[in-house]
Amino acid sequence: MTSALIDQLAATPKSLAHLVAEAPDVRLDAANGDSWSARTVLAHFRDDEFLCMRVALERMLAETNPSLKFVDGTDWAAGRNTTRDRKELLLADFALQRQASISILRGLRADDWARAGHTETRDPFTVEQFVAAWVRHDAEHVAQLEGLLGETVAAVIERRSRRPE
Repeated sequence: MTSALIDQLAATPKSLAHLVAEAPDVRLDAANGDSWSARTVLAHFRDDEFLCMRVALERMLAETNPSLKFVDGTDWAAGRNTTRDRKELLLADFALQRQASISILRGLRADDWARAGHTETRDPFTVEQFVAAWVRHDAEHVAQLEGLLGETVAAVIERRSRRPE
């Protein structure tokens, strides 16, 4: 199971690249009511990777049952760093950050997957449970991007695989 979880996390950067490669800036920046723009979702992937997810993983591996705190998305969005917001940079930065996380995960020993952490509102959970939640978090935000851009990853891949007539 752990190998499958790692493979799912490893696939996310490519999925994001498929989704946004052809999207023009106006489409990436379009606001949809109260929700984030597609560009902000991409930035969330990048920033959440190194500010929250990998930090939590590292603390779970280094400490005994650490109390973990995750950045609130609303607070983050209001003051996030936008200096590297071109889609190419967001994709490259996220891929690099995710690769660092994957490298850590691929090096875990069997007993590392049972190490625990907790939050103020959640009882202890294992690294394996955390990584499963990380995979779900990715899937939720990929689905959010698909909705914002009006096309699924599968549809993009299918459209690109068709030969020109």
